[in-house]
Amino acid sequence: MKKSALLIIFLVVFIDLVGFGIVIPILPYYAKEYGASAFQLGWLMAIYSVMQFLVAPLWGKISDQFGRRPVLLVSILGTAFSMMLLGLAGNLKWLFIARFLAGTCGANISTAYAYIADVTPEDQRARGMGLIGAGFGLGFIFGPAIGGVLSRWGFSFPMYAGALLALCNFFFALVKLEEPKLSIKEREANRSKRFSLEAIGTAMADRRTRFATLIFFLSTLAIAQMETTFAIFMAHRFGYDAQPAGFVLALMGIIMATIQGGLIGKLAKRFGEYNLIVMGALLCAVGLGLFPVLPTAFFVILSLCIMSVGNGILNPSLSSLASLGASPRQKGLVMGVYQSASSLARVLGPLVAGWLYDRISIRAPFFAAAILFVLAFTVAAVFRKLTGPRRPAVEPVKSTNAGLEPASKY
Repeated sequence: MKKSALLIIFLVVFIDLVGFGIVIPILPYYAKEYGASAFQLGWLMAIYSVMQFLVAPLWGKISDQFGRRPVLLVSILGTAFSMMLLGLAGNLKWLFIARFLAGTCGANISTAYAYIADVTPEDQRARGMGLIGAGFGLGFIFGPAIGGVLSRWGFSFPMYAGALLALCNFFFALVKLEEPKLSIKEREANRSKRFSLEAIGTAMADRRTRFATLIFFLSTLAIAQMETTFAIFMAHRFGYDAQPAGFVLALMGIIMATIQGGLIGKLAKRFGEYNLIVMGALLCAVGLGLFPVLPTAFFVILSLCIMSVGNGILNPSLSSLASLGASPRQKGLVMGVYQSASSLARVLGPLVAGWLYDRISIRAPFFAAAILFVLAFTVAAVFRKLTGPRRPAVEPVKSTNAGLEPASKY
């Protein structure tokens, strides 16, 4: 394993996610400035995941044929262009065009995972994958905070800053990133196949993977609803603009990164994976259930901290359990199918949240998210009672993925 290659791909992912994270607290306010309803905002959030979900297999095949480096370079350059379009957008239509392009070019993370698989032996691959999670998580800590600060100069300014950062990332990768010297067949073998019926059948053969995938889908569907309507809810209830919203998102990222980056191993040894999944789902349900009814911003933020603790416990425990349902040679395939459940949830979640916000009430998306976590908690508790061991078979993989699965950033 080349340490220099791992460091470079970590920096590429980190810089990319900082630029992407800059957009997160800005986009809802930007869209509302052009008169977007909550449902239109949901589509604006979802269009990225829709395009990424559809185009990811094509990018994977292209990277097998022509190499990981060209695909990474094209996707980073496409990200820079889409960010520039966001800054220049003069109406809601151009916001959609920019997000459509960003989703189409969103091959960065999945290709980065394939790159890690190319340059690491199997016994060191988990450590390499952990670096991608670290880059992803750190990017989502710094990005929203930077975006919130830059928003004081207007909503376009953070987009231009993100475009400049992506352009710098492109030149850095152009100079530093080398293509692994592998055959087409070797590259294809190292890439997760996520969308074939054969892959789904193989992945779902083990009950632990089926259980983890179901819980992961429910939890991501819930989190996507919160993420979509959080900013406009805080603006409506407490007058928050993009800057304090960005700081709150950064705080949530810090909490989850702290748990997933250091505490999860100790927690897993003490309580076991199944207990952590039950506990994490319960904390998320409590946090999201309290969020829309608490009277002050302080207590609302405190409820989000409770949810962040729960999500920080839940995600790595689910990932670890899902990976137990695969042989060493099938882990990439199984985890690809597992992540595709989250991708689907990130398509549906924003649409459901926008519809509930517009048609029912501003609190409805958060109550719906809490109900989904109650369902996840119930399923987890029943599964633990029927089949779950009290101690983990393996320690959950450490991750600093701040609650968002890498293949579906939006």
